[in-house]
Order: sequence, then structure tokens, then C-alpha cells
Amino acid sequence: MTEAVSPARAWLMAARPQTLPAGASPVVVGTGLAVNDAVFAPIPAVFALVGALLLQIGTNFANDYYDAVRGADTDDREGFTRVTAGGIIEPAAVKRAMYATFALAILVGVYLVYLGGLPILVIGLASVVAGITYTGGPLPYGYRGLGDVFVFVFFGLVAVAGTYYVQAVIHVAEPFLMWVPPEALPVQAVVAGLPAAGLSTAILIVNNIRDRETDAKAGKRTLAVLLGYRFSRIEWTAMVGMAYAVPVVFWASGYSPAVLLPLVTAPIAARLGRTVWTRTEGKALNPALERTGQLLFAHSLLFAAGFALPTLL
Repeated sequence: MTEAVSPARAWLMAARPQTLPAGASPVVVGTGLAVNDAVFAPIPAVFALVGALLLQIGTNFANDYYDAVRGADTDDREGFTRVTAGGIIEPAAVKRAMYATFALAILVGVYLVYLGGLPILVIGLASVVAGITYTGGPLPYGYRGLGDVFVFVFFGLVAVAGTYYVQAVIHVAEPFLMWVPPEALPVQAVVAGLPAAGLSTAILIVNNIRDRETDAKAGKRTLAVLLGYRFSRIEWTAMVGMAYAVPVVFWASGYSPAVLLPLVTAPIAARLGRTVWTRTEGKALNPALERTGQLLFAHSLLFAAGFALPTLL
């Protein structure tokens, strides 16, 4: 296998570009809401997007490396090929790439810290630490049933609210604040992150349902391992259902009917739900994993458009 994969292809596999919608989607939503509230700032939005994508790639490298060295990626695993466990890239090289990518994310974050101050510094460093310790370090929380919480918080709530904040804060305060001005982080910026949080978590849930048996053998205690298939499927349904309830809440609270645009993707979610509730093997769940990522991105684009269009038209 190693000889058949070019270096460029190998690093692309390690970066896992199919996961990048999870990094981009919350930034899109936060920016759409910023347009709605007339606080859109293009340069901070672009920096937030680049930073989010680098954090996603760095986390992918970390998972690839640490799952391999901990023995979680075995030949029985039905997921997409991991380059470290597959012997395609040397473990030390993947580890260096992980640290280099996180270093780039921190470099990009310097500008955002200048704008948003201490809150962004704390969030940025916490995101890097969380990306590494998901599967790395002495007590990897992804091996203790806490991965779902990490994804929900960092790839949903924090990412959407943070994207909004770095755009809004330049309209209300001087650079490098020591606190969060309430007008720069309204409650709707947090609530708007719930759909991205739910659908990002749903991606992880599909992954953990597929890997439940091999994870259990490797000692990786995901929620699917700890609580079983039924709980995971109920959790998936709750996360996806929330993604469709939140636009209705915004519409009911006075936003334009355009915020209901994400509801057009509900049939896709329903088809995915049938697969998640009835299948456990990689043959079915690998495509479902990719389609859940696509659902996240489509939902986020439409939600952002629903916020932005009434202001732009």
C-alpha cells in the first residue's frame, strides 16, 4: 500500500479534507448572523475561517497519530485509511505536521487576539489544547466518552459565537480587551451555534457507531462503547432534530422566514437517519459519515443565507 500512494496523496489523506466542512460551517453561520446585525467585517471573518480550518486539520493529524500509537487503529477498523497506522507516513512526521499546523493556527490567531483580546486568546489556546488531548496526552478525553462534548462546544457554540464576536467587537470597543462586551456577543450568536454543534456532533456519533466494536477492544471508551447503539442513535436523532428546531425558534422570535431555508435539507437528514438506526458496518456508515458532513455544510450555508439575505436584498 505504501508504494502505491504518492507523498502528496498521503498527506491529503492525513489532512482528511472531507472533514473540513465541520471547520468551515460554524464560521459561515457566524458570518451570516454578523451580516444580519450589520457588524460584518470581512478580514476578521477570513482569519476566523483560516484559523478554524487549521484547527480542524491539526486535530485530524493528532487523531491519526495518537490513535495509531495507542493501538486504537487496528486492521479490523472499517473507517477511512489512517496514514500512521497504515504505515504510509512515518509517525514522527505526522506528529511534526500536527504541531506545525497548530502553530500556524496560533499565528493566524494573533490578529484575532489583537481584535478580541483576552477572551479570544483563552478560546484559541483552549481549542489547540483540546485538539491535541482529544486522543493525546496522559488522559485523552476522547477515550473517556467526552469527545461529543468537545465537538459540540468547540465546533459549534464556540466557533459560531467566536466568529461573530471578532467581527462585532471592532464596532464597539478598542483592540485587545480583557472582557467580552455584551453588545459584541448577544445571546442569538450563541443560540445560532446550536445547529452546527448538533450536526458536527452527529458526524462523530456516526463514526463512533461504526467503530464501536473495535474501539471497545482497543480500550477507547466513546459514548457508543459506554452506552451502546440505542443511546447513540437517540443522541444522533436529538442532535440532528435540534438543528431543525433552532431555525424555527429564530423565525418565531421575529427573524425573516428566510431563516427556515435549512429545513429544505430535512429529507436528507431523514434518509441518513434510516441508515444510522439500522446499520453498524462501515460499508453503510462510511458514506453516511460523508453525507452527514455534507448535510452540516448545506444546512450551515442555508442558515447563514437566511440571516444575511434580508439585509443584502
